[in-house]
Amino acid sequence: MAAPKGYPIEPSWRALIADLGAKPADVLRRAELPADLFSRANAAVDIPGLFRLWSAIESEATVDEVPIRIARALVSDTFSPVCFAALCSPNMRVAAERIQRHKRLVAPAKLELSMGRSGLSLRPTWLEAGVPPPPSLAESEAAFFVELIRKGTREAIKPTALTLPHRPRRLAAYERYFGVAIKKGRRLSITFSAEDVARPFLTMNERMWAMFEPELRRRLEQLDEGASTRERVRSVLLEALPSGQASMDTVASRLAVSRRSLQRRLKEEGTSFQSILNRTREDLGRHYLLETSLPCAEISFLLGYEDPNSFFRAFHEWTGSTPEGLRRAAALH
Repeated sequence: MAAPKGYPIEPSWRALIADLGAKPADVLRRAELPADLFSRANAAVDIPGLFRLWSAIESEATVDEVPIRIARALVSDTFSPVCFAALCSPNMRVAAERIQRHKRLVAPAKLELSMGRSGLSLRPTWLEAGVPPPPSLAESEAAFFVELIRKGTREAIKPTALTLPHRPRRLAAYERYFGVAIKKGRRLSITFSAEDVARPFLTMNERMWAMFEPELRRRLEQLDEGASTRERVRSVLLEALPSGQASMDTVASRLAVSRRSLQRRLKEEGTSFQSILNRTREDLGRHYLLETSLPCAEISFLLGYEDPNSFFRAFHEWTGSTPEGLRRAAALH
């Protein structure tokens, strides 16, 4: 089966739109999308089309809290292989890792995870910076993770912290749903306690996961066919660094190539594994320092360093500054 060109639109979106009190034909017309989109095999849209579709659904809906309702439907009523694979997981931590690995199959986004003493934080990031997403998309992303952990555990779990890039309309209703005060920040970040992300999923089904995983892997390989080796290495490192498994041998194994082949391909692209590793660590380090309040020792762990002093020395080599120095300079602006 050929992979769709763009981001998939499941046929179940038609029923979801109707449940929101809107007419699918009106939504597609407002979004300037083909009238037969929902009935096409392997229906897909590009990033601007996806964002227009979302905005059109919100505009045509006749109910309140549309982002929460969409999140509930995505977890409970639609058949998304990625979502289903997450529900088959043993707990929320594994579910988040599976979503992180396969996120780009369903949306133009990546998912950053950080596990520390305060719990598991999830931070989706849209890949197309030139096309701003609808503001309420962040609300739906946050609600999706809440619905996922609640459905998996069958418990009314609440996040311990939630930051959104804007305050939603009907703020009180959203805070009642999430069960936590919503803070305003640069981007979406939602945190669950370490205890909650370790709670067993009653929906766990490793046999079904074993059936889905090969197909999901095949789809990722199709997406990667046009990517450079540099991009593929960086993608693996973003997932592997927090677990401390960021060696060249580990990355080569994930990419299903030999260590020598990986070195050769990177050399042909004018780079090296160590160069990509250093740049990825620097970018992530800057992100954690400027976008979170995580202590430097915890950041060093998330970057794959066993000793915080190794992170401090490397960061000074990259930037000429210390981690805390960067934070202080950013606070002055």
